[in-house]
Amino acid sequence: MSDIKYHLAQANIAKMLAPLDDPLMDGFTKQLEYINRIADISPGFIWRFQTEEGDATALRPFDDETILFNMSVWESAEALHQYVYRSNHNKPLKDRKQWFVPTGKPALVMWWIVAGTIPTPADALERIDTLEKLGPSAEAFTFKVQYKPDGSLIGAPN
Repeated sequence: MSDIKYHLAQANIAKMLAPLDDPLMDGFTKQLEYINRIADISPGFIWRFQTEEGDATALRPFDDETILFNMSVWESAEALHQYVYRSNHNKPLKDRKQWFVPTGKPALVMWWIVAGTIPTPADALERIDTLEKLGPSAEAFTFKVQYKPDGSLIGAPN
């Protein structure tokens, strides 16, 4: 058995209804620092992509400037799930239709990385593309269909 330790990388995208400086986006932008702080102190949190401004809103890796991109690393899928759905992050998540519309791409992708590795935006875009084209796999998966670091499907019969 391998002694290599793995962490969970995740990336998520959202298409804005208006530019970030538009009053329509105020409900989102006014919560962003708070929500990032919740992530930073959440159990199992390791790292999040951010610019000097403290968030990732300045990065636009897609041709569409209205698509926001975010990426982070967690000790486990359980830790990420706890943050996303059980912390105060849950309220803006429930309110997201006020600020965002579907992109036509997967909104969230997860994959395992060797502990200590920091994923790049290019890594995340490749995983989003893989998930979009092939569906969930050990290389790119979602909360609904998860894989273990060894590539086996969680919940699959032995």
